Amino acid sequence: MFSNERCYVCLSDVVSRITWETLLYTDQKQTICGSCQSKLIQIEGETCFKCSRPLQKLAKEYIDHGMCADCQRWEKDPAWKGVLDQNHSFYEYNDFLQELLAKFKYRGDYALAEIFSEKIRQFIKTVDYDVIIPIPLSDERLQERGFNQTEALLQVANLPYKILLKRTHSEKQSKKTRQERLQNAAVFEMTETLPAKKILLLDDIYTTGSTLHHAAKVLKLAGAEKVISITIARG
Repeated sequence: MFSNERCYVCLSDVVSRITWETLLYTDQKQTICGSCQSKLIQIEGETCFKCSRPLQKLAKEYIDHGMCADCQRWEKDPAWKGVLDQNHSFYEYNDFLQELLAKFKYRGDYALAEIFSEKIRQFIKTVDYDVIIPIPLSDERLQERGFNQTEALLQVANLPYKILLKRTHSEKQSKKTRQERLQNAAVFEMTETLPAKKILLLDDIYTTGSTLHHAAKVLKLAGAEKVISITIARG
């Protein structure tokens, strides 16, 4: 057991343990201490097969054939049925992760992307896709923050991606009602011709699913056969 790094979150010593995993992946940097790691609650157990929402926290009447009520609403709407094929989220969106992502996104702590880079790299090895597309920020949000958090996640993970979507407005989707989000058909537009058929979208948080559904719809209309997404958190 040895310690030679500081935790990116609380700045305490990161105590590394020698395991078969650390011996096999000697280049894997430990960025977070055990205490902070324990506050990142991985999504496990039975989940909605469409969006990764933990089903054990829902009443049975809100679950239908392994699908949560939110996804049922999306799939029952002819305008949105089958638009987003599946989402996979890594962690529950608790207070700790909310603060961590806020530091990353709004306070410019770019290095925090390293906490999630290995998780992203390992997961996408299990996914069949042709191209990764990060969810873009509006020009206004990009100017405010100085970087796009979804691009940062991919850059730190050393994964290739393409910028094929552009936001057409700057207003936050979280400020709107669900009906307003659904009616706003011009959230994204394509910046160039779609080069592939199987698309992997990356975003930081899945809450209502509106952002990812809007992006997926534009991609499907452009000719995508399959659109799946991954997010760090599931709200």
